Amino acid sequence: MSANREGSGRDPFRRGSDAASGAVILATWVGEATGSKAAAATLACAGSEPDRPGLLIDLGGRPPRPTLVASAGARELEERLAVHMPEARAASRGQTCHLALPADADGLERLPAALPLVRDSIAVLHLPPRLLQPALAETRIRPFGALLRADLQLDRALTALAVRDLIERDLRVGVLKRPLAWVPARRALFGVLPAGTPGGLSRRLSDRLLVSDSAVEHACYDDPDDAETHPARIAQQERRGDEGARSRRGLRRNQQWPTGR
Repeated sequence: MSANREGSGRDPFRRGSDAASGAVILATWVGEATGSKAAAATLACAGSEPDRPGLLIDLGGRPPRPTLVASAGARELEERLAVHMPEARAASRGQTCHLALPADADGLERLPAALPLVRDSIAVLHLPPRLLQPALAETRIRPFGALLRADLQLDRALTALAVRDLIERDLRVGVLKRPLAWVPARRALFGVLPAGTPGGLSRRLSDRLLVSDSAVEHACYDDPDDAETHPARIAQQERRGDEGARSRRGLRRNQQWPTGR
């Protein structure tokens, strides 16, 4: 893991020993789910402070444009990115900075050059599902957690497989079942959605992905059967469903055997 898990239990969104300072969070979607970029931007906002802006790296996204209002820290990060990565497009947006890279092997190769510039903050890497495994295999990225935007009614089984793989890699995982509403999504993309704002990510889900305090990590398991805070339950429920289906099929076969079917 790339972040210190010891914490003091203070405000989880303060930088320092409490938060996953310098962490990389992967954000992608499952199936046809929408809204993953806004969710990724929300995480970048939640992990930002005026002098330590979060960085949203968008693989395959359009070149970002600067906003009229941006913090001094975000503008400074934009300038550092322009010096270290002159071929890339970066822009300060509110309390965050956005960076666009191509959604291919070249983009993954260039990405690690940006991470040292936010070692005291948070970097959220938004990427298409086809690049998730290559990003996990890139040893210079070393992600701390992953956020999946998934419609469980349509893609529960596929989500379960993805969650299981990420947990086995010792990553913290969060599943967002519904896209953000239009207003908070736009605020997040403009870098002006503070942590805990109504309509944004739940505090519990943000804590799971951003807070390095192990006590917080354990506490999040107290909320029963919530796929946002208990991604492991998705895999558990899926396994139980498969076992139950096999059991029922076996029972029907056993009932048919005496009749010669």
